Amino acid sequence: MKKLLVLSTALVATGFAAQAQELNVVSWGGAYTVSQVEAYHKPFTEMTGIKINSIDADNPAAPVKAQAEAGNVSIDLADVELSDAIKMCDEGLLAEIDPSILPPAPDGTPATEDFVPGAIQDCAVANIVWATVIAYDKTKVGDTPPTTVGDFFDTAKYPGKRGLLKSAKRTMELALYADGVAPEEIYDVLGTDEGVKRALAKLDTIKGDIVWWEAGAQPPQLLADGEVVMTNGYNGRFFAAEVAEGKPFGTVWDGSYMDYDLWVIPKDAPHKEDAMKFLAFSTDTQRLADQAKWISYGPARKSSNALVGLYQDGKTEMAPYMPTNPANMMSPIWTDPTFWADHDTELNEKFNAWLAS
Repeated sequence: MKKLLVLSTALVATGFAAQAQELNVVSWGGAYTVSQVEAYHKPFTEMTGIKINSIDADNPAAPVKAQAEAGNVSIDLADVELSDAIKMCDEGLLAEIDPSILPPAPDGTPATEDFVPGAIQDCAVANIVWATVIAYDKTKVGDTPPTTVGDFFDTAKYPGKRGLLKSAKRTMELALYADGVAPEEIYDVLGTDEGVKRALAKLDTIKGDIVWWEAGAQPPQLLADGEVVMTNGYNGRFFAAEVAEGKPFGTVWDGSYMDYDLWVIPKDAPHKEDAMKFLAFSTDTQRLADQAKWISYGPARKSSNALVGLYQDGKTEMAPYMPTNPANMMSPIWTDPTFWADHDTELNEKFNAWLAS
């Protein structure tokens, strides 16, 4: 039976007692964690008898780093973004993962050929492909709803507040795309002083109308509460609000920011062997397809796609809501994890200085 712990990032960072036959797994909370609990945690516990302590954090990489620095690691696995996985691996904070532990596809295709490109890293294995998209309140945009990132920045055509992630990452790319930079050129531009100034200048055009958010649960709530007319946020969160809760939300897929989430295991994880077993189990073909019954994130394995069908309500087709649906791939911006691993600190310093100006 699952044991659920919801702890603040600060509390997680201090560590908590590790118990035999339990795994401490840190993820992002909300509908995303629910999808993992249903697709991964419950069946793993049923199969092995190992309990999963599910811990929420605004960014699971933060407690992993904090515990490693404190020399008091109690986290067994964490779900992190690709740039954080690469950076923490380079810093020696994570255990290396042998791809041979990953089960093959049902037809025998090796895991190394079945996962989408980039999904298997030295210290991480992806479970989902997700997107940061723009969502809007259908009741507040008139008869011609927004369809482009340009509409998001057009407060004359669509009056009202805008929600934006309070971070250089994903926000500066969005600004450059809105300013006419092609997706494949964004990181070349953002790597220059002129590019940084260009992104911030574009954000200046709506700075007075921005409501900043930091946690994934906030954007759907900002829309639902009427605090913003449009906001960027995670596509799975908006799906949950629209389909599961019946909110009148629409989605703009233009310029969506595409990324992976991956499982990582801290180098000093207290239950490393069992953590490896959970990682392999939770990234097999069936488990990744099962997760898609609960949230609209694309499976990281090709063989899972054919098994994706209806939402857990038994009536909603999941394909139209998936970021990997060809109809939704409208000029996507694929994250450059190496760029962010190298420039995250520098660009956030500049972004925060702009915020304070």
